[in-house]
Amino acid sequence: MFRRRIKILFLVLALLLIPMHQAKAIDPVTIAIMAPVVLQLANAARPYVIRGLVNLGKGVIRVGKDVVELVFLPYGILKMTFGAPFGGFRSGLVYTIRGGIAIGKMVFHILILPLTVFGINFNVGS
Repeated sequence: MFRRRIKILFLVLALLLIPMHQAKAIDPVTIAIMAPVVLQLANAARPYVIRGLVNLGKGVIRVGKDVVELVFLPYGILKMTFGAPFGGFRSGLVYTIRGGIAIGKMVFHILILPLTVFGINFNVGS
């Protein structure tokens, strides 16, 4: 009984503390007045936005190359196990190591992806 009252109390407190959202409208006159100013700001920001998107594209391509290199990991493991009798252990080990390194490179490049938008480049593993 006591636990049920505590649950009801927490429910009521949660409902009282959640802010209620209200619709706020902007009148059409304000939009008409602000439109030329916003267009000027958008034209001024266009080169920076384009440069950021180009840098982001380069970063995504770098991550894509790392994803492709991930194929080396299972290929190396298969080559070490099934290709070992035929002399494929050493090359399989090399492919396995390359695939393991690709995981670290991919994680690193994904983590720095937001920084590449601003043109920051670490040149690690590229």
